[in-house]
Amino acid sequence: MDGRNITDRAGLYCAIGEALRGPSGYFGSTLGALRDCLRGEFGLTPPFTLNWQSVNTARTHLGDSYVEEIVSTTRFAGVSVDLD
Repeated sequence: MDGRNITDRAGLYCAIGEALRGPSGYFGSTLGALRDCLRGEFGLTPPFTLNWQSVNTARTHLGDSYVEEIVSTTRFAGVSVDLD
């Protein structure tokens, strides 16, 4: 997932959706919706790996704790997350 332009939550969820489902892909717009989507009800079932490039952009704009919530949520669902 290209994280260079993740400067707000809407951009984060858009990037996740596109990384996991392609252009205009939807994967939730809240942490709860992301959890639901990761349960495999929308065509993509863990386990898989999400490579998050430029994670520091999101850390700067969203804060370390929110980024860690996203990472924790995805890992709990069985998704490996590689942070670059």
